[in-house]
Amino acid sequence: MFEKVIVIDGKGHLLGRLASYVAKELLRGQRVVIVRTELIQQSGSLFRNRVIFEEYLNKKMAYNPRRGYKHYRTPSRVFWKVVRGMLNYKSPKGANALERLKVFEGVPPPYDNQKRFVIPDALKIVRLKNHRPSCVLGDLLASVGWKQQSIVSKLEEKRKARGLAYYKRKASKVNAKRKAVGAKEVQAINSQLENYGY
Repeated sequence: MFEKVIVIDGKGHLLGRLASYVAKELLRGQRVVIVRTELIQQSGSLFRNRVIFEEYLNKKMAYNPRRGYKHYRTPSRVFWKVVRGMLNYKSPKGANALERLKVFEGVPPPYDNQKRFVIPDALKIVRLKNHRPSCVLGDLLASVGWKQQSIVSKLEEKRKARGLAYYKRKASKVNAKRKAVGAKEVQAINSQLENYGY
């Protein structure tokens, strides 16, 4: 069943497994938004993945390095490129599918007020044994040149504080309403209204 847009929280998901599910949904015509890409997990230790990434940074055009390989260092762009590798993006169908994908670090508005989903089959806690090494995508990319990790973490702290304040306000309203429903004064008024047919 299609939603207008599906917002997926990247925290705790494995990179490749999440990308494969997202790619399939995009090909089916679903619009997908991925938030908190900096908290996506990758199997293998931080050291191992950093060695692999630095080998990848050596790939370039010999005669003109501005052509050829684009070495993205932001988590959102790295995840976008992984999904792109699972789509035939040079055909019209694959290009249209890739346009239906939006990827962000943190949770920017308006997605901070929308319900966020997870994909249980792609979660690290389900798919990876406890003793197996893994690393966080944001930490890996911060070690190879991503400079905005501290900014994103500050914005996330502010967003969480706003969310907690909203939850407390909402909970106090619900509790006040619950108390009011059980109050004697309200019960007396309700009994009178019942007599009048309400």
